[in-house]
Amino acid sequence: MGAPFTFIHAADLHLDSPFKGLTKVPDAVRERLRESTFTALWRLLDIAKQEKVDFVVLAGDLFDAADRSLRAQLRLQRVLAEIAALGIQVFVVHGNHDPESGRQAKLDLPQSVHVFGSSEVDCQPAYTRSGKLAANVYGISYATSAVTDNLALRFRIREGAPFHLALLHANVDGDPSYDNYAPCKLDELVSAGFHYWALGHVHDRRTLHEYPHVVYPGNLQGRSIRETGGKGVYVVSVSDSGSIEMQFRDLADVLWQEIVVSIEGMKREQELKNRLLTALEELRQETQGRPSIVRIRLEGRGVLHDQLLDPSIAEEWLEELRDWLGVPEETEAWLWPESLAVRTRGLLELDTLAEEDGFVGELVRKGRAVAQRPEELRAWVEDAMDSLRKQPRIREWLEARSHEERGQWIERAMEISVSLLRDEDAG
Repeated sequence: MGAPFTFIHAADLHLDSPFKGLTKVPDAVRERLRESTFTALWRLLDIAKQEKVDFVVLAGDLFDAADRSLRAQLRLQRVLAEIAALGIQVFVVHGNHDPESGRQAKLDLPQSVHVFGSSEVDCQPAYTRSGKLAANVYGISYATSAVTDNLALRFRIREGAPFHLALLHANVDGDPSYDNYAPCKLDELVSAGFHYWALGHVHDRRTLHEYPHVVYPGNLQGRSIRETGGKGVYVVSVSDSGSIEMQFRDLADVLWQEIVVSIEGMKREQELKNRLLTALEELRQETQGRPSIVRIRLEGRGVLHDQLLDPSIAEEWLEELRDWLGVPEETEAWLWPESLAVRTRGLLELDTLAEEDGFVGELVRKGRAVAQRPEELRAWVEDAMDSLRKQPRIREWLEARSHEERGQWIERAMEISVSLLRDEDAG
């Protein structure tokens, strides 16, 4: 087929991400987060050196905002200059967060860095370090932040290269968790004749298809509790016969983690304290020296459920956990509990309650009946969340929820209602 070569596929660097929404965060945590996207970028450079890659592709959203911060632009320029000094080409497209229309400083980039424009799909040759033609790289950037055209349909193979790599920032098959920009279908990508689609936009690491490969590498550094676990890049090796081997490299400086602690079998608060601290210590060992921001999710049935329904009690547990773990130092492998989410259930059995006379029994029976009728359940949920549905992202998320998930919401709402009613009666 051609000379073997290796490249890095990265996307969604979101340099200088502001990490909004964190409250009561110690200075060391805030500063480490502020630098984390840049630290991950320098680690990308380290991987390029270690793996002796031939070129790098960056599939959009290099910057977090259309009006890029000067700091982010200057730091990216430094890293790109270091990569160029190694004889490594870089190919870049811009996405919805950093479209061409955004404010940009007038900075010089190395000649070996090619930024694709937004007017048409361009094609550029990529070479091995020894100067042999490795591939044709194709790409197109976003002109503005909201591109709703199917850009994938504009890609066409140009003969003359042994390998064809398409670079695109897009939402494949309409994932409702992400804005539906440059929407396209997986079938369209698979049938287009390219060997590898280097995608960006989705922050989860996904391989949608192999031969041809259609790949999201995820983002470089998690930015919220919705982006848990390792984040980084793919190092992709292509043999002389055209076989493809992908290896993930975790570059994240700060990890976002979620742990689950069950209250099953607990009767005393001391048991919950012990289990929480044990779970956090186990997580500290697993992270192997990297700082982590942690959401703790309490689950299971138990006698402690009723007191945990009080938001002030859950907040007290969170504050005490932070106090026990101590104030983080910027350089150490700290754990910072971001929140404590209560998803526990009481010992009340809805099946038994449904057989009771009176208001509680009628409430459970009606709730169960609605949960079993998909159309009525959908109408109830839409009515209850009418105000939330005015937000496009929330509306898309709600519409993607399954009948089973909606039924679970009803079930949990009934349990909470019954618990509160029983408390009122006891009072």
